Amino acid sequence: MRKLVYYIAVSLDGCIAGPDGADPTSGPDAFWPISEDYVQHLAAEYPETLPGPARDAFGISGEGAHFDTVLEGRRTYQNGVDAGIDNAYPHLRHLVFSRPLTEAPDPAIEIVSTDPVAKVRELKQEGGKGIWLCGGGELAGALYSEIDQLIVKLAPMTVGSGTPLFGRKTSFDPAFFTLTDSKILESGTIFLTYTKK
Repeated sequence: MRKLVYYIAVSLDGCIAGPDGADPTSGPDAFWPISEDYVQHLAAEYPETLPGPARDAFGISGEGAHFDTVLEGRRTYQNGVDAGIDNAYPHLRHLVFSRPLTEAPDPAIEIVSTDPVAKVRELKQEGGKGIWLCGGGELAGALYSEIDQLIVKLAPMTVGSGTPLFGRKTSFDPAFFTLTDSKILESGTIFLTYTKK
């Protein structure tokens, strides 16, 4: 059975974006630290998680090691569209969860308006590599019980307030994970892999 992996950058105080939910890595209000060793690590270890334009710039092609499917909430997807990228991950099966959105600018994107949990359970039964939950926090909160693994890119920063890792509406429900891998970059970002017990 395939695993749902929440692979996400997070601040020391548990936020994945600022209060407005905008992409913290690009645009005029970008604040997320992106060091050279961070980008090199992504390109070497998680090349499928780089957006199409970045993959082109690095000359990356072919399949990735971990994922063949990516899931996004509507707001996270909209950040890419607002930046002029209709499909940030054309090399992956790309699903966007949204009730109001009925059609995407790129026909390769699958819009899912039904229950996210039911859809993820269906995806897990299919063959293939892992399922990457890209964000945002609200979708992660809706899929909280279905997350099999967390890969946290812990940034050496705090933001004060912002979009929490699991959104603001997730119910209290402690879940326990085992640390199965870690990598500390010289720039201070730590990649932590946790697998649900």
